[in-house]
Amino acid sequence: MYIGLQHLHSYLTYLVLLGLLVSFVIALSGLLGGKPFTDKDRKTGLFGLIPAHLQWVLGGILYFVSPLGMANATEGFMKQPISRLYVLEHPLTMIIAVVLITVGYSRAKRLSEDKKRFRSIALFYGLALVLILSRIPWNAWPGN
Repeated sequence: MYIGLQHLHSYLTYLVLLGLLVSFVIALSGLLGGKPFTDKDRKTGLFGLIPAHLQWVLGGILYFVSPLGMANATEGFMKQPISRLYVLEHPLTMIIAVVLITVGYSRAKRLSEDKKRFRSIALFYGLALVLILSRIPWNAWPGN
């Protein structure tokens, strides 16, 4: 079961990245093009939000069942780059990224001005995308 969860978490990352990238590009396009923020734009924002939340839930489960997660938080783990990545850096960065995505989407729903709605999604999703890309353990993906 652990290996299956690990692979699902790894492959779902592609959907998270695609959703965030599409949402970011559409929001940036709407912002720079002065377009009206429609219901389609709101739903596109969900394409970035929902996979990120699902990924966060799977990651949370993995953190507690994986030998690389919480079980690896032993004395001296901060001195070991791989242990530090899995125990602290990756989970903390991903939590921050999911919070940014959630804030960006929630703000866009509440705001009334179209430009501000697009800006909220573009800014927060863009920041989250950079954070996620910075802390993905690329060498641990299946096939590598």
